[in-house]
Amino acid sequence: MAETFGLLLYGFAGAFSLNNILAAVAGILMGIIIGAIPGLGSTTGLSVLLPVTYIMSPATAIIMLAALYYSTMFGGAIAAILINIPGTPTSVITALDGFALAQKGQPGKALSVCFLSSFIGGSIGILILTLSGPVLTRAGLMMGPPELALLIIFAMTSIGWLLGDDVAGGLLATGLGLMFATVGTDVAAGALRFSFRQPSLMAGVSMIPLVVGMYGFAQVIELVVQGDRDSDLKQSIRVKDMLLTKDEWKRILPINLRHGILGCFVGVMPGAGATSATFISYIFEKRLNKKGKEFGTGMIEGCATAEASNNSAAAGAFAPLLTFGIPGSGSTAILLGGLMMWGLRPGPLLFSERPDIVWPLIASFYFVNVLTLIICFASIPLVMKAVSVPNTILAPVIFAICVFAAYCTSFAVFDVYFMMAVGVFSYFLKLAKVSTAPLLLAYVLTPMLERYVRQSFDMTRGNIAIFGRNAICWTLISLTVIFMVAPVLVKLFKNMKDKKSA
Repeated sequence: MAETFGLLLYGFAGAFSLNNILAAVAGILMGIIIGAIPGLGSTTGLSVLLPVTYIMSPATAIIMLAALYYSTMFGGAIAAILINIPGTPTSVITALDGFALAQKGQPGKALSVCFLSSFIGGSIGILILTLSGPVLTRAGLMMGPPELALLIIFAMTSIGWLLGDDVAGGLLATGLGLMFATVGTDVAAGALRFSFRQPSLMAGVSMIPLVVGMYGFAQVIELVVQGDRDSDLKQSIRVKDMLLTKDEWKRILPINLRHGILGCFVGVMPGAGATSATFISYIFEKRLNKKGKEFGTGMIEGCATAEASNNSAAAGAFAPLLTFGIPGSGSTAILLGGLMMWGLRPGPLLFSERPDIVWPLIASFYFVNVLTLIICFASIPLVMKAVSVPNTILAPVIFAICVFAAYCTSFAVFDVYFMMAVGVFSYFLKLAKVSTAPLLLAYVLTPMLERYVRQSFDMTRGNIAIFGRNAICWTLISLTVIFMVAPVLVKLFKNMKDKKSA
């Protein structure tokens, strides 16, 4: 512990140089902007910015890129809350409760909860990364394909809880998510599936057009149908409107602590990433929280869960990246490429051979977290002006953003048409009161489940016994069975109690 503290102080000495501070601030500003623009996200931002860092020292460059990556998690919540278009895939869950809360006339409160939860969850992730990064990495690597497959199955058994009692709607949305996820080329056999001879579908359904269509273009249709309106959101947001009450702090603080830890653990797992961490955390909290049935209707608990988890996972993803050179997401894969471009070889020896790179990077996360929170709060009065725009202006602006976001995914017009088709379909699903949250959950988790199941069978030539190879597997199997049986038993006991009381 003393050695770690000494190395962290050494890292602060390096991180607080003028060049590194300016690079971090520049990364934060760009990250917030890129995160708030739907369709861009950290992966796009890092890809564009990487060539610019060639002229910088390795430590300054990686601090700038890491600051951009981390701050996009904050920025993604802005568009999700104000116009119901998630700026990043990790903000999809934030939009469920954040936009609903904004529609209730509390957009400032929604933004405050998200920013504060991002800060707290990120702080937990950074602290865990500092104290036990290598330990967490080993724990994540203990979970091979069978364990990861069972973990995803466990998460998917709770899809119904996203919709309360609407089991039929949950199954329909989940089935649609499975269909979208299996479009494209089979990674194992190389065969085309459900591509209908469309070259644009050979690589599968891209997440950006899908998400933008479901949440952006569907919103455009709704705005057009509504016509102009006198929204309650056309209010001036005072500072006290953004402050949380003592009761609200009590509601979100335990959630921040829980999902700061859970998000960091999921972020450590190779290939999991912040998006998966957000979905898994939301499912767990919806199941555990007393107000879980109200999630999706504008609950600050839902916003807190999503933001604490994705920021903690973003910090946790650096553990396998630095210690073993294993990226946890597409964004950290770009960071890995940057490290290798500067002649660095991530692995166990990186901490001992290049402490001048590793520890300033870890130390920079502390002040990047604080600076991002301050800048985000300072920008709230500015971004709040967006909510007073009439529908007649807002609808075409959002439509233009949707088209831009969909086209920039692969610079293909097909993605624009696909986005619009998904938007129309999602609008009708909304009219039918079918939530799209399980659809996205299944879409995100299905490719991972398929990959891990195939890898598991390849390891044993098709022997299903591999899914019971250790205590972790049996624990996940037991939890899955409990989660499947518990709703039935609860409903049975409730009916018996109602009959007795009658």
